[in-house]
Amino acid sequence: MVDWLCAACAVEFPAGDEPPASCPICEDERQYVPPGGQEWTSLQALQRAGERVTVTELEPDLYALRSEPKIGIGQQSMLLRTPEGNLLWDPTGYVDEAAAAAVQDLGGVAVIATSHPHMFGAQTSWSRMLGDPPVLVHTADRDWVQRDEPSIRTWSGDEEVLPGVTLRTIGGHFPGSAIVHWDRGVVLAGDTVFPGPSQRWVTFMRSFPNAIPLSAAVVRRTADRVCERPFDRLYGNLGNVVPVDARAAVLRSAERYIGWVSGAFDDLT
Repeated sequence: MVDWLCAACAVEFPAGDEPPASCPICEDERQYVPPGGQEWTSLQALQRAGERVTVTELEPDLYALRSEPKIGIGQQSMLLRTPEGNLLWDPTGYVDEAAAAAVQDLGGVAVIATSHPHMFGAQTSWSRMLGDPPVLVHTADRDWVQRDEPSIRTWSGDEEVLPGVTLRTIGGHFPGSAIVHWDRGVVLAGDTVFPGPSQRWVTFMRSFPNAIPLSAAVVRRTADRVCERPFDRLYGNLGNVVPVDARAAVLRSAERYIGWVSGAFDDLT
């Protein structure tokens, strides 16, 4: 049996001898089917090609996991460690025994969760290789799960999954778009809130590849929810970060965004 992955987004699909007919996630307006048409790969094919997962420490008890060479969207997964267990956030679209062993060496995983459907990656395959921890999917985005396994669990609202580590529903990009609020002053934002290259500003979008904006009202609601609790550092899903004073960066970025999409700013200035 082949563990199928969409080549464009690297989200996992049910194992089988033949690939699925299409990828609903890529057919949605927030993502895209490449001009050449739908293509498929698999965990097995990637392993034969030499794919691997690298692990890098970002700060004490927070690690970045990247699949190399890049596959799909190429998200940076996060492993957040606590004395009571670890969280794997936005799992990569590739996992093998070596990657699972590296994570086990860091304490294993108590729970897996994602910011939104584009980041599902190989979530149930990661779970299977790590001893079947639960895979948390927001109730509002449950229908986007393409590989339905017993490890899948739903959640909504705010849920403290480990002491001091809370999943929070933010919305915007997807109805169930979420962040992780870690009481060490850290937010893991996926691309619900997307840090820019200056590390001083962020942005908000319905679709990044198709440049579809969010409304002023949604951005206001999203920013206010993110900033309900204090935090200093904000990590995105592509290696992007606001390393200091991130809460203020979210608030001022929201004001700038709302000004432009509402017509409050003059395009001649």
